[in-house]
Amino acid sequence: MGGNELKYIQDAFDTNWISQYGSNINEFESVLENYLGNNSFVTALSSGTAAIHLALRLLNVEEDDFVICQSFTFVASANPVLYQKAIPVFVDSETSTWNLCPNALEDAIKYCLKQGKKPKAIITVSLYGMPFMVDEILEISRRYEIPIIEDSAEALGSTYKDKPCGTFGDLSVTSFNGNKIITTSGGGILVSRNQKYKDEALYLATQAKENRKYYSHSEVGYNYRMSNISAGIGRGQMEVLKGRISKRRENHDFYKEIFKNWENINLFEEPGKDFFSNYWLNTITIEGNNIEITKENLKRNFSENNIETRYLWKPMHLQPLFEKYKFFGSNVCGIIFDRGLCLPSGTNLTDGDKDKIRNILISFRS
Repeated sequence: MGGNELKYIQDAFDTNWISQYGSNINEFESVLENYLGNNSFVTALSSGTAAIHLALRLLNVEEDDFVICQSFTFVASANPVLYQKAIPVFVDSETSTWNLCPNALEDAIKYCLKQGKKPKAIITVSLYGMPFMVDEILEISRRYEIPIIEDSAEALGSTYKDKPCGTFGDLSVTSFNGNKIITTSGGGILVSRNQKYKDEALYLATQAKENRKYYSHSEVGYNYRMSNISAGIGRGQMEVLKGRISKRRENHDFYKEIFKNWENINLFEEPGKDFFSNYWLNTITIEGNNIEITKENLKRNFSENNIETRYLWKPMHLQPLFEKYKFFGSNVCGIIFDRGLCLPSGTNLTDGDKDKIRNILISFRS
């Protein structure tokens, strides 16, 4: 926590607004709208998953509609497609950003068109904080007139050509789950490009209650609104976001210095000057066929020293839940998953922690 979260929470208690109404929610949305700029309209919700679900509703995704989704992501990017009984079509990654491959995306669109249905949406992801290939994907979106739902759950503070992630989609999503770069304990936002979408999102997120003197409901709604307590935490967290991004990038520089002369370990990095990553997680891939230097051996070495590492996201097309759905690409994301590992990346890593990590890596290499 940054320090001021308790002040905003106390305000909620003092004014007796602790549920899904109150000034913290309004202020949190306003702060985010100013931070993102670019004509952003923010609706604070209970999770990033809820935001993706509402985005699909706003785009009228219905049963048996096609929705194109990046395979290399957390399951929350794809589950809401099934909520709507729609059909996910999974697309491979390219090697520079690990995100949606433009060539495979176009192949997927052409497949859907041959089935007689244009996809209702394309869900892009900025994986581990790395912006996707924005220009290329937006060009395809515009050419085929398919709206983009931008999943920037992991990418708050990242930019492409100096524009913030979370502002490139027709609808965009950010998460404030407990593991993200800042948190509201649990929560997310839906970022719209106009007030109409924001109003519709708020309506659906509050049980689709109509503006009458009595409770009246004509369509299905959801209990998706963020609480005033969570929004108070968010207000305090936004005050320290810049420092959190700086710390994560310092972590990346730390790993970059360690791995600069390693031939068989590649640190996932920005592919060019247009990309600015918050480096939410620092990840590596281990190349070659050295039987000693493997991700399993490295993971074990860390674990024996009470340090947690994690596997990369297992691609959706390799998950039992989604194995029956179409996948387009050459399994680039599957290969990355097989070779990759997430390293300690928290903003609270101390110099002592880093010394311990460095020593383990040095001993592993020798």
